[in-house]
Amino acid sequence: MPFPLDAAEDAGPIRLLAHNNTVAAEDLRVRLVLAADYQGRVEVDASEVESVGQAVLQLLIAARADAEQNGMPFEIVNPSRAFVERVTACRLADAFGLATEKDALL
Repeated sequence: MPFPLDAAEDAGPIRLLAHNNTVAAEDLRVRLVLAADYQGRVEVDASEVESVGQAVLQLLIAARADAEQNGMPFEIVNPSRAFVERVTACRLADAFGLATEKDALL
């Protein structure tokens, strides 16, 4: 199931799929570009994520870096436990600005 491409009318967050693999990465790339161009911010809802692959993680990191470089807000909202665990296991929590369970204990 591809991401909807009508980002100019849909000002809501980009919703990641349950399973985010290389095939899903191209649709996500388009959505990220449209959000940046038409919404002036990038908000990604990761609440339904059960798995996320390297290509999608790379796109998200690149999109966040690009947003920051252009003074645009970028946020991962409602990250699922699976998303947080994958990002943490890859040691990318800081790259996404995500708090981990370890951070919560401090």
